[in-house]
Amino acid sequence: MDPNILSIIIGAAALIIGLVLGKLIFAKNTTRKLEEAELQSQTILKEAELRAETIRKEKELEAKERFVQLKSVHEKEVNERNRKMNDAENRVRQKEQAITQKETSLDKQIKDNDTIKDNLNRQIELVNIKRTELEKHQEEHIRRLEKISNLTAEDAKAQLIESLKNEAHTQAVGIQQEIIDDAKQKANKEARKIIIQTIQRTAAEQAIENSITVFNLESDEIKGQIIGREGRNIRAIEAATGVDLIVDDTPEAILLSSFDPLRREIARLSLQRLVTDGRIHPARIEEVVEKTKKQIEEQVMEIGERTVIELGIHGLHKELVRMVGRMRFRSSYGQNLLMHSRETANLCATMAAELGLPPNMVKLAKRAGLLHDIGKVPDEESELSHAPLGAKLAEKYGENPAVVNAIGAHHDEMEMQYVISPIIQACDAISGARPGARREIMQQYIQRIKDLENLAMAYEGVEKAYAIQAGRELRVIVEADRVSDQDSERLSFEIAQKIQTEMTFPGQIKVTVIREKRAVNVAR
Repeated sequence: MDPNILSIIIGAAALIIGLVLGKLIFAKNTTRKLEEAELQSQTILKEAELRAETIRKEKELEAKERFVQLKSVHEKEVNERNRKMNDAENRVRQKEQAITQKETSLDKQIKDNDTIKDNLNRQIELVNIKRTELEKHQEEHIRRLEKISNLTAEDAKAQLIESLKNEAHTQAVGIQQEIIDDAKQKANKEARKIIIQTIQRTAAEQAIENSITVFNLESDEIKGQIIGREGRNIRAIEAATGVDLIVDDTPEAILLSSFDPLRREIARLSLQRLVTDGRIHPARIEEVVEKTKKQIEEQVMEIGERTVIELGIHGLHKELVRMVGRMRFRSSYGQNLLMHSRETANLCATMAAELGLPPNMVKLAKRAGLLHDIGKVPDEESELSHAPLGAKLAEKYGENPAVVNAIGAHHDEMEMQYVISPIIQACDAISGARPGARREIMQQYIQRIKDLENLAMAYEGVEKAYAIQAGRELRVIVEADRVSDQDSERLSFEIAQKIQTEMTFPGQIKVTVIREKRAVNVAR
């Protein structure tokens, strides 16, 4: 055989063998790679299934937590709505009970009044019949007496009147002396009794009016923030300011209660800042209260310095200047203490100058007038009344002895030793007692005037009633045809007694009943 053909055959056989072997090797590698890929895919699927299970469980937990939160919020809203509805139902029920009681009382009064009116009409008829019979008997009796005594009825009447007049005058003098002696013995006792009753009627209202400040809120939701969790915020505010916070059912309002007006002002400003800021917690409360106290102290000093500069008073100790500034936050019966002290100072200077005192005494009088009530604004409580305490403070800070004595003696608790002392006392009384100086809240004043007039108009025979002189006098005009002079005196007494027992008022109220008979004719 040809060698070339042989080599070709051998080459072809080798090529075929190589191709077969390569194909076998490639198939084996492919099978191995497929097995590896299948194993890897199974691993990835298992990991994906585990991850999906984990995510599913996490989402379920989040959904459960969200459901619990929404359920809690919903229950709170439902409970709050139920509570408000219960409160509203209770208030409506109480009003219904009150109205029912008033209706029952009014029905009973109407029935009693009708019964009384019927009895009065029957009694009036009987009285008229008896009066007619009595007049007939009197006429018959007078005719008989005239025959027996040979005197006319007018002569006998004149003699009898003269005799009775002398006897009555003698008895009246004796009774008058007995009444005067008895009145002198009982005067002090009755005076104390009247003063005690007056204090009982007016003390509570004045205490409430002068120790309460109302802090208005935009909504009742802020009350919860102010109270805080388990009341920690409200306790922090009370501890930092020394003021009691009263959170009740009053809508959109909180009451600040304290006898110290400066503390109430600090608490009011602090609450205002906290509510505006929105961050209310114990640490923030202490920080805001401290800043407010510093601001108020600066304001007090500024007010005191401005006051002494405007009045032209020099050389006043800084502590006394600060006390003058504190007067701005104190009042008495609606009269601001700083305004009262300034007015008293100007009155003292004017009166001292009019009396012809030397210029240095005029300045001392003005100085004492400004400082006469500093005992009402001490830094620490004292058992002394405000006049001796003010004198003690003035002496401590180096004031002139004349000023010290005028301050301590303006309520007669010390002996007056200088000429300006009675001036201070008189000007203090003038400033406090002048009309319009010490007044009530406008609504209370108007209501008291209306109540006075309505009380008088409720009596039979009263035509008009006017409360004058800021409610210190009640003028009652009655119908002359229905009310006699004796009835006028009785009516005045009854109205005064009813005012005393049913109303609260400062000072005293004079009741004047006016009965006037007018006869009017026209000449033509």
